[in-house]
Amino acid sequence: MEQNIKSAYAKNYDVFVVGGGPAGYVAAIRASQLGAKVGLAEKSVVGGTCLNRGCIPTKNYLKNAEMIGYIKKMSEHGINLKSTDFEIDMKKMLEEKNEVVKTLTTGVAGLLASYGVDIYYNDALIHEGAVVELGDVKVKAEKIILATGSKTVKPDIKGVESKKILTSDEILEIDYVPKSLLIVGAGVIGIEMATVFSAFGSEITIVESENHALSFMDKDIIYEVERQLSEKNIKLITSEKVQSFEEKNEKVITHLSNQGIESELVLISIGRRCELDAIKKLDLITKNGKVVVNKSMRTDKNWLYAVGDVNGQKMLAHAAFAMGEVAAENAVKNTNKPVNFKCVPSCIYTFPEIASIGLTEEQAMSEFDISVGRFQVAFNGRALASKEMKGFIKIIADKKYGEILGAHIVGANATELINEISVIMRNELTVYEVVETVHAHPAYSEIIVEACADALGRAIHLPKK
Repeated sequence: MEQNIKSAYAKNYDVFVVGGGPAGYVAAIRASQLGAKVGLAEKSVVGGTCLNRGCIPTKNYLKNAEMIGYIKKMSEHGINLKSTDFEIDMKKMLEEKNEVVKTLTTGVAGLLASYGVDIYYNDALIHEGAVVELGDVKVKAEKIILATGSKTVKPDIKGVESKKILTSDEILEIDYVPKSLLIVGAGVIGIEMATVFSAFGSEITIVESENHALSFMDKDIIYEVERQLSEKNIKLITSEKVQSFEEKNEKVITHLSNQGIESELVLISIGRRCELDAIKKLDLITKNGKVVVNKSMRTDKNWLYAVGDVNGQKMLAHAAFAMGEVAAENAVKNTNKPVNFKCVPSCIYTFPEIASIGLTEEQAMSEFDISVGRFQVAFNGRALASKEMKGFIKIIADKKYGEILGAHIVGANATELINEISVIMRNELTVYEVVETVHAHPAYSEIIVEACADALGRAIHLPKK
């Protein structure tokens, strides 16, 4: 009887993964490492949003913007260029970006092949009984991991259908620098794209419905970011919603409540929506358009897990990696290992960089008796020598035990420094132990030690209070 059931399907798998982005390909590889027979469906190119349309392409452009900043500051270092004039070859940048993306996606496909993962380049439709329909083919699995990610969103606003109004996917494909760009949304993507195109020479305006840019972050980061936007001549309009768009004379007029702003292009950057097409045949519990999962990433069906953006818990590639690994282990081993979201950093690749982990000061104050340590990047020897003095670090600690509850950094290499704090928090080390850990000098990471020491009232390189 079992043989007859199996023969109805093209192949049978221990684990089948739907979606080849960060959560999906990691889940597939981890399941294979554990001895499972694994298949994976991807409707376009492996790597997902991060590799193809998100993290990697934007960081490529941000590096170019950073180099422009270096050129402009050369004279501060005693390097007098005959001219700091430059031209942006956007077609070349686009070509270079695409080459980087191709290298990484080819590498991911190679990794999957090396682990014996069968890849189906097709739309997938999941049916009850852990059956996956792939065009004319159906496969059966013991466990399925849903990792279909998310997609860009355009709001239901009059005129939004204009071809001059772009999503965050589409703006990475333009081959010219717009003279002016209006960005709707002052979240992570909006701020990063403002940084890129401002450096490239575009006049930037950001419209945000909340009271501040990056309103979800610690208040000190918010104030610093808004100050730096002003320094870069990026206009930020807050507490304002777009009423409509109007295309006129090759431009777009963005109508707000009391003014119209003209720009060559508009970028819509208001978040992403979970991609749920693969589960439209299932009676699955969702909430606000997101698949509901428990701490082990399992849905209300014991054979189906959902990881990455599709469950909406942490829409970050590195969080997706962690979710993918945990789901694979639980699916293969029949365990209930939870994902630890407490130590997942958030990074914004502006100039200077922004990084955050754990609780904000306001959140921590509502739950704990806290001590806060601060240190200005300008007081760090390595930063001073490198003329990278902007920014600060803030460490929030539980006053009773000294455990670090949160950390917030603005400054050079912030997105690298935050990983040290992630390790500290994951292992529940205290500010006492950090202070007693010798760091190399001069190094940017010394600011972590100084901020921890300040939380204890014993920072060496701050004046006596």
